[in-house]
Amino acid sequence: MRQTFEEMLSDIIRPEVENLGYQFWGLASPASGKKRVVRIYIDGPEGVHIDQCAHVSRQVGLLLEVEDIIPGAFTLEVSSPGLERPFFSPDQMVNYIGKEIAVTLNETHGDRRKFKGTLTGVKGDTVTLNVDNETLDFMWISIKKAKLIHKF
Repeated sequence: MRQTFEEMLSDIIRPEVENLGYQFWGLASPASGKKRVVRIYIDGPEGVHIDQCAHVSRQVGLLLEVEDIIPGAFTLEVSSPGLERPFFSPDQMVNYIGKEIAVTLNETHGDRRKFKGTLTGVKGDTVTLNVDNETLDFMWISIKKAKLIHKF
């Protein structure tokens, strides 16, 4: 199976972020407009603050300039995944079982594409949510976006 542009970027950026002492949470780089945005999410044991994000941004920016893999102009953004963190793989969700999650699917399931419910399980590539007292299983490949819903 061929790697996506985001997967290729992640493979290049992940080791740099980890060498700097942070967890590479994920990367999003939607192709839209004239200038591509590369959004990197990093985390640490106590989270990360703006100075740490700026440091990672400088280092990764230099790496991307040297590698020259992004055609044209781009904007690099580095941030914490935040309280309503996006999930980039099912294994990231395991620590959030029992929490509320929002999922958007690539295609409709019944008559819906968007679901909010309690994450009740993650097994391999299957994510299980309790939505309105109904247990629903979603294959990771069918999920377009998934994020934690923070309760204040």
